Amino acid sequence: MGSFTIAIIQQPPVFLNLAASLEKAERLVRAAAADGGHVIVFPETWLPGYPVWLDESAGAALWGHPPAEALYRILLQNCPHLDGPEIARLADLAAELSVEIVMGIQERRGSSIYNSVVRLTADGWRDVHRKIMPTYNERLIWAAADGSTLRPWASAHGPVGALICWEHWMPLARAARHHHGEILHYALWPAVTELHLLASRHYAFEGQCFVAAAGTVLTRTDVLDGFDSIGLNEPSARAMLEVIPADHELLKSGGSAIIAPDTSLIARADPGVASTLIASIDPDIVAEGKLYLDTAGHYSRPDIFELHVDTRERPGLKFEV
Repeated sequence: MGSFTIAIIQQPPVFLNLAASLEKAERLVRAAAADGGHVIVFPETWLPGYPVWLDESAGAALWGHPPAEALYRILLQNCPHLDGPEIARLADLAAELSVEIVMGIQERRGSSIYNSVVRLTADGWRDVHRKIMPTYNERLIWAAADGSTLRPWASAHGPVGALICWEHWMPLARAARHHHGEILHYALWPAVTELHLLASRHYAFEGQCFVAAAGTVLTRTDVLDGFDSIGLNEPSARAMLEVIPADHELLKSGGSAIIAPDTSLIARADPGVASTLIASIDPDIVAEGKLYLDTAGHYSRPDIFELHVDTRERPGLKFEV
């Protein structure tokens, strides 16, 4: 299969501004491709930015709270549809540059938002995974997905796949992905803290695969400047962001990493520094670790354990003639 190069974008979007973030993404992809990146990975919900007010703003969970309602409306308006022009533009970019783009998005489906990752390949293939369980306060704005996106993804180098944030602590979700025989796993996080790095390194060993753990750097200033760049006269929504404490300037610290199947760090970005992390991996070595551990094969004990994964789409509404 041969080695190839991964680039992880540890830079902030233009917060909540979908159009400006898309333009920035294109610049970053072009730069990463020029530096030799074959696979270019963005963090969780990079388009149009992780909803930090859920963790940082007092009143985010209050019922009937006008600032929270207004901010949700603006967020929804700036979330891309999977079949919309923004994702199509990224697909065209992947084809033009002969690269693979892995993008974390807040995906608009109807009037609900899903935490999703979309993979766009140079030959026009489009894969998506939606987070099956939003974590804690994330349930205020994100819907829980069905199992239809827990399917394997094919690539020229071998199977790849993705999970988002705390899905890495769902043992059965990990088992489903390991069954696909990933040679490379995309672990998307808002930031790769030490706890998130621990989960990513554990995944690499348990799955005997490489892991690209992607996290962004985001400051309070980025949040307010991004909101202002939209050009809306929405003081109530801005107030939801202004109450983020001034001493919480660094909201997301980055810490992205590229991890080998033996858990060693091939490369790690400096925390707090907006940058692009680039390193090469050799998928041929994945087979070596399977000598000792193959949780989907010789180490699985199917005579004792069995996992059933329902990959049917569950729209909740069917019209029958």
